[in-house]
Amino acid sequence: MDKDTICVVGGGTMGRGIAYVAALGEYHVRLVDTSEELLQHARQEIERSMDAGRARGKVSDEAAATALERLSLHTDLHSAAAPAECVIEAIPESIELKVDTFARLSDYCDGDALLASNTSALSITEIAAAASGPHRVIGMHFFNPVPKMMLIEVVRGLETSDDAVRRAVTMSERMGKTPAVIHEAPGFITTRINALLGNEAFYMLQEGVATAEEIDKALKLGLNHPMGPFEMVDLVGLDTRLSILKYLHSVLGEKYRPCPLMEKYVKAGRLGRKVGRGVFEYSET
Repeated sequence: MDKDTICVVGGGTMGRGIAYVAALGEYHVRLVDTSEELLQHARQEIERSMDAGRARGKVSDEAAATALERLSLHTDLHSAAAPAECVIEAIPESIELKVDTFARLSDYCDGDALLASNTSALSITEIAAAASGPHRVIGMHFFNPVPKMMLIEVVRGLETSDDAVRRAVTMSERMGKTPAVIHEAPGFITTRINALLGNEAFYMLQEGVATAEEIDKALKLGLNHPMGPFEMVDLVGLDTRLSILKYLHSVLGEKYRPCPLMEKYVKAGRLGRKVGRGVFEYSET
């Protein structure tokens, strides 16, 4: 096991954001995805984030250059994860995919390696049950956009050890983030509240209370939210938010039933910024 080496599984929006902050935290980062094309796109986006950080004066030229030198790209999960002291999974929000991934990771990795999931709502206890050594499985819920958002929810499952929590907190702080340690509950803290807020905004839009623009304006100026609920859901992805709501509805009851209008948007393929069209339309995909 190589100290100061993190394997990030998944090169999508969250995975490449995690790779970015881990590399700036002076970890050697092994980014894994299924194809070279996806990985090259992820690296290009990480380089863009580095350039943006330099332009804002948040990242020095030297720090950006050395961070990129610490980043390597891999298509084989076994060889990428095996030497890491920590693996952070950032794959799609599916309990079946995550359970399968953690079962494999627990076979591939050293017995002392920390295994973390970036899930925003799913059960860490259920994910950990698939792994040998569930005491080393923990949630590390990063927020989008990862380079800018300060919080990481560090989520302990039923069998997560105190040592795993300590290590996750230390890693979070080294990446420049502020950890909030919580016990597992459906949706944790932020997702549970944000899902209700965003779902209610869709009900208001469906009822014709106001336009999406006016609802966003009201929450930003009246409640001092940095983003309106529709800006937020377009950033997160309507399909991701719908999946989370369906899960919370199944475990927490009727108040989390997804708004029919949100389901219509998803069926229409209006998934948010990643496809150029969600509640709002965007010139870039």
